[in-house]
Amino acid sequence: MYIERKIGQQLEYLSVHFPAVVIAGARQTGKTTLIKNLIGSRQGMTYVTLDYPRLRDLARSDPELFLQQYPAPVIIDEVQYAPQLLPYIKIRIDEDRRNGQYFLTGSQMFRRMKNVSESLAGRAGILSLYALSRAEIYGTEETPFLPSDRLPLKHDETVTTVFDRIFRGSMPQMVIDPDLSPEAFFGEYMQTYMERDIRELIEIKNESKFLKFISCAAARTGQELNLSDIGKDVGIDGKTADSWLSLLVTSGLVYLLQPYSANTIKRIIRRPKLYFMDTGLACYLSLWNDPRVLENSAMAGAMFETYVVSEIIKEYSNKGMDVRSRLTYYRDNNGREIDLMIIENGAAYPVEIKKSADPGRDALKNFSVLDQLPNRRGEGAVICLSPVSYPLDGMNRVIPVGMI
Repeated sequence: MYIERKIGQQLEYLSVHFPAVVIAGARQTGKTTLIKNLIGSRQGMTYVTLDYPRLRDLARSDPELFLQQYPAPVIIDEVQYAPQLLPYIKIRIDEDRRNGQYFLTGSQMFRRMKNVSESLAGRAGILSLYALSRAEIYGTEETPFLPSDRLPLKHDETVTTVFDRIFRGSMPQMVIDPDLSPEAFFGEYMQTYMERDIRELIEIKNESKFLKFISCAAARTGQELNLSDIGKDVGIDGKTADSWLSLLVTSGLVYLLQPYSANTIKRIIRRPKLYFMDTGLACYLSLWNDPRVLENSAMAGAMFETYVVSEIIKEYSNKGMDVRSRLTYYRDNNGREIDLMIIENGAAYPVEIKKSADPGRDALKNFSVLDQLPNRRGEGAVICLSPVSYPLDGMNRVIPVGMI
C-alpha cells in the first residue's frame, strides 16, 4: 500500500534544478518507498542500497569503482554508510552538471553532516522526510499552518481519536497495519536503530545507559531542554549527554526548537525545547501502554503539544521550507512563555497549544510580550480540542487540531 507523500512535489521540483537530491530522515519513515515510486521508474535509472555489506564495503574501499559499476542516473539508498562516495559524486557532477543524476537517501539528517555541506554544497537539493503527516494519513490537502489563514476543518477530532493517534504515532507501518501493536513495532525499531544507526555513528560502551538516556529524553518531550538533569538521571557526564543528544537529532528522532533570539531583550531564555518527531516512539520509550491512561495523565499536555508541533514541522518541511528560520518559541526569566512562534514575512505569529476543548482568553495572556519584539505582531492562535474555530478577540482565534 503506497500512501502519497506530500513532499513528492518538492522532490520532483528539486530533481529538475539540481544534479543531486538528498532525502534524509529517521529509519522507517518511507524514504525508499517514496523515491522508488517517484524516481525509480525513470528511464535508465538504477537503484542500489548500501544495506548490503558487500556493496557497502566496495563503496567505502573503492568509491571510484563503485560509481563506475553504478553510473548515473542512480538512486543510492542508505548513503550514510559510505560518506566516502560524496567527494567522488562531486567530481562527477562538476564534470557533468546535468540535473537529476544522483538521488541519495539516508537515515541521518544531512544538513548536520559536514561532508555533505562541503562536498555537495550548491550541487544538491536537500529534503527532510518525517513520518506521515495528518494530511497524508487522511488524504487531505496540506498547507503550512499560519494563524492568519482561514483553513477548513480537515478532519473531525475528539480527545479519544487524537490520543489514539498520539499513542500509535505516524510511522507508515503503524498507519497501514492497525493490528500491529506499538510494543512490537517500536521494540524492533529500537533494536534496529541501535544495531545499525548508532553503532555506525559512535561506539557506545554502555547501551543500557544510552537506552535510559533516550527514554529520559522521551519523558521530557515538549519541555525546555535541560541536559544536566537528564545526565544526572542516567549517570553520565555533560559531554556524553551532549554527544548522545546530537545522535538523536542527527538520526531525525528528535527536533530541537530554538528559542526566539533578539539581542535587545536580555531576559530571554536561550535553551531549546525538545520534541520527539514521532509521538508513538515517545510513548513507547516513556512506558505508556494505554492511550486512555496517557490521555488522563500529567504528561498528556506535553504529548499533545509534541503532536501539534511535530505536525506543523512536517507541513513546512514537506513544502521544502526552512523550518529553522520560521519556527521558534518564546520564554523569558519571568516565566512567560509562548509555545510556538511562526516567523513569516517579518511578522511573529504566536501559537498556544492546549489539551482543552474550551481554553478561554487566559490562553492569550503572554501574547502581549510580542509588542516589545522587533517583529511586528501577527494574528495568534490557540490550537486545542475544540470542535469549531471561533475568535477570542480581534487578533486571536481558537483553532481545532483538525484544521492543521
